[in-house]
Amino acid sequence: MNKVELLAPAGDLERLKIAVLYGADAVYLGGQIFGMRATAKNFTLDQLREGVLFAHKRGVRIYLTVNIIPHNEDLADLTEYIKQIHEIGVDAVIVSDLGTFGIIKELVPDIEIHISTQANTTNYATVNFWNKLGAKRVVLARELSFDEINEINSKKSEEVDLEAFVHGAMCISYSGRCLLSNYMANRDANKGECAQPCRWNYYLVEEKRPNEFMPIFEDDKGTYIMNSKDLCMIGYIPELIESGITSLKIEGRMKTAYYVATTVRAYRMAIDSYYENPSEWKFNPEWMRELRKTSHRDYTTGFYLQKPNHNDHLYNDISYLRSFDFTALVLEYDKITGVATVEQRNRFFKGDKVEIIGPNHELLYSTIVNMWDEEKNEIEVAPHPKQIIKVKLDCEVEKYSIIRKEKTDN
Repeated sequence: MNKVELLAPAGDLERLKIAVLYGADAVYLGGQIFGMRATAKNFTLDQLREGVLFAHKRGVRIYLTVNIIPHNEDLADLTEYIKQIHEIGVDAVIVSDLGTFGIIKELVPDIEIHISTQANTTNYATVNFWNKLGAKRVVLARELSFDEINEINSKKSEEVDLEAFVHGAMCISYSGRCLLSNYMANRDANKGECAQPCRWNYYLVEEKRPNEFMPIFEDDKGTYIMNSKDLCMIGYIPELIESGITSLKIEGRMKTAYYVATTVRAYRMAIDSYYENPSEWKFNPEWMRELRKTSHRDYTTGFYLQKPNHNDHLYNDISYLRSFDFTALVLEYDKITGVATVEQRNRFFKGDKVEIIGPNHELLYSTIVNMWDEEKNEIEVAPHPKQIIKVKLDCEVEKYSIIRKEKTDN
């Protein structure tokens, strides 16, 4: 059986490694130029080379975004850049612009090209058009239902694959075609610099009353009229796979390593469960509990089941829900002493009750028994970001395990 691909985001090299180790079949990322997430750390050419080697050793593919909507001046560096990333060995490039597509196809005709969601593909004719030009895959627009995707799959060429977002932030505009950020913050959303003004709080001002700010109410719940909930389709794995989608894509190149690990791990479990027995697949509520332990907005199924309505928007807040803190990343573990070397990510204390997830083990529960700093002094608290410390746990862990702690009101 040809299994569906689980495609994970990576904003830097650490998150690439986390995505690979926690179960991604492929990782998409951006370089220093031409990508749609300009404010992510992104990858230098040396980091990209290291990431490709790390992924390929483990059978994981790497896709590079080259999907801005370029102006003339943006094309000046494209030729040399494409030659460089082709030499590094990325498995595919993600493109939205016809001119960029043409340049890449002429320059390196053997490289696999995927059509970005920024190209707004919503029908089978467009999918087949891209395929005739030489595209291997089309990332569908988010504004499609299962019925529409099924029809696209039945009428597309067998030579072209379909990819679709299944988890993460939703854009209020049509697959990212938005000028709000340009107008209000002088940051070009179609060059990866979106300031997300759709999530800001707005007031109405009447021109003859310039200092009177009147809230804009959809109803009595609040004023965030363009603030979508986050997409989450983990409860619909059979429908996604059986619709003909080849790759299930998680949004989030701006998100943390903890988000990547938790989300990839949850979808990996759900997908593997389906292939173990497709006809008897059952949704496991534990997968959703895991996803709710990441930073997220309330969840929605987007356009898959029906066109979004008032239940799919957040009217009273733009903040994320955070029930757990990413406490530390395990760098090494000594099985003899039971001591882990960790890098601190949020403050924690001796005696804290923590949860631990890892690439190759189930959810673990532990107590921070003892802690030492780099000078081997026993400490009660780890307060400094990226501080390297040693912790005594009461369970075995492995490198790249993630320690998290439930948030409290304190």
